[in-house]
Amino acid sequence: MNLRGAIAIFNNEVMRAFRTIYGSIISPVLTTSLYFIVFGAAIGGRINEIGGVSYGAFIVPGLLMLTLLSESTSNASFGIYMPRFTGAIYELLSAPVGVVETLIGFVGAAAAKSLILASIILLTAKLFVDYEIAHPLLAIGYILLVSASFSLFGFILGIWADGWERLQIVPLLILTPLTFLGGTFYSLEMLGEPWRTIAMFNPIVYLVNGLRWTFTGTSDFDIWLSFGMTIGFLALCVAIISVIFVTGWRLRD
Repeated sequence: MNLRGAIAIFNNEVMRAFRTIYGSIISPVLTTSLYFIVFGAAIGGRINEIGGVSYGAFIVPGLLMLTLLSESTSNASFGIYMPRFTGAIYELLSAPVGVVETLIGFVGAAAAKSLILASIILLTAKLFVDYEIAHPLLAIGYILLVSASFSLFGFILGIWADGWERLQIVPLLILTPLTFLGGTFYSLEMLGEPWRTIAMFNPIVYLVNGLRWTFTGTSDFDIWLSFGMTIGFLALCVAIISVIFVTGWRLRD
């Protein structure tokens, strides 16, 4: 394995985030802080406890998941799309760098940036709400799993996109609405029928509830379903990327 090549790609992608620190780090943190102010402080004072925890603490996992999904997908998709857009992808394809090294570089960097943001958001949340993490080790593992899964998904999206519009259409028009409708600010128990049944078809519901269980110890359904779906999505993304590199789809066009 060409470890030096993987590290070079990784460092270049991570440093890009610090070169654009206002858009990559500060902007998402400020946006999440506004959510805490509006929903946690303003609205939270008018809502009773949910599942035995305050409303402010209840929405922490949901807002964290919202950031993880959007930032992991956007960072990875932009990271691989730019070399395709500029033509630098051909230098990468001709270099002694394999699939594993490429994924470590691009996907690893996107996941690392998401983890940095997650850490900052968790620290920022302490300024607004008092929350505890019931299962800290499982929370860390689940955050790592989600970051890796959606960084892989973003990598696929960056290869699939043939323009800036397509690069943004999935995160903005599909992923973000599904996250807002996936129990970020409410429990499924608060929904009446048929909306509760409809919500069960939203895959983001299971991700949010999985992370919320690691924080609060409560979930709307079996927690292993959340872990199983996340691992299955990770495996599916790995399989798709393997096919892309074997066939050269949109890489050698």
